[in-house]
Amino acid sequence: MRYVVIMAGGSGTRLWPLSRKGTPKQLLKLIGGRSLLRLAFERARRLVPDDRILVVTGAPYLDEVAADLPEVAPGNLLGEPEGRDSLNAVAWPAAVLAHRDPDAVIAQLTADQLIEPLDAFVEALEEAFDVAEADPRNLVTLGVLPTSPHTGYGYLHRGPALPGFPTACRVLEFREKPDAATAAAYLASGDYWWNAGMFVWRATTVLDQLAALEPDTHAKVSELAAHPDRLNEVFPTLRKTSVDFGIMEPVSQGATDARVVAVALPIQWRDMGGFASLAEVLAADPAGNVVDGDGVLMDAEGNLVINTVPGHVVSLTGVSDMVVVHTPDATLVTTLEGAENVKALVAQVASQAGARYV
Repeated sequence: MRYVVIMAGGSGTRLWPLSRKGTPKQLLKLIGGRSLLRLAFERARRLVPDDRILVVTGAPYLDEVAADLPEVAPGNLLGEPEGRDSLNAVAWPAAVLAHRDPDAVIAQLTADQLIEPLDAFVEALEEAFDVAEADPRNLVTLGVLPTSPHTGYGYLHRGPALPGFPTACRVLEFREKPDAATAAAYLASGDYWWNAGMFVWRATTVLDQLAALEPDTHAKVSELAAHPDRLNEVFPTLRKTSVDFGIMEPVSQGATDARVVAVALPIQWRDMGGFASLAEVLAADPAGNVVDGDGVLMDAEGNLVINTVPGHVVSLTGVSDMVVVHTPDATLVTTLEGAENVKALVAQVASQAGARYV
């Protein structure tokens, strides 16, 4: 049967002080009163029934995730005792599902993007499921058709088409985030797609790759699937690495007899990684200002103001392209360009002002 696993880990520090250790980015109700996790769940339920949707998140967030997604059974909420990167966020649920259903085919989706149109997304995922089911050697990754020479995304180098499928092709190699000139060359060639970080595969196929490439991880997640009571003991000992480094890149280079196949995602895809991305999707006034909460702006253009404190007003005048985020215990002031440094700023805030603020 087909399943969906939503990866919803991480704290999203680039949206500080909105996102905190106790309230990660994916649980913030920023888009029409809904969280990014809720939006991801609503996409997933267009692919499979609710009882075949799993969520992998941090153990401290399990109660909040359960409240946000009451349709998901408690046994389908997998709480990581600590973050061990994306390889383990796919390996653990693959082992769990293979233990439940040896024929499980998994779409491994993310919870920190805005995706539209949904019909195109669903059509691409249906093709990806078909590719994974057609040949047990296929590991499918999703490639977003690029619309700009973006330097913040990794890229997939497309190879020959896969016969019998509308958009599928072999992946020749994975490329890390490029500089501007390289990204422009990728876009001009037409041979590269953005790496969406979403996958479709048979549970047994990805576990076979683990056994060959990461045998220690394979043994440990298999142990967890059989003995979930050992989670807090075993999970922190898993090797911390990404699924691209651990599986996808070695397979694309011929390390096993499996093969990496890409399916096109012809969608508008926004990675909600920071305030610049958020400003692009929230409604703006005629001067390009985005204001959420009580705010007054005069002679100001292109600013993002978020105020979560009732009875308090944030006012700006004579400034452009600023970000002002006001919460009960922390305030951020930066430029849209400088907002890229918020993650580093959070570390300094913790060091100088105290961990209670992050």
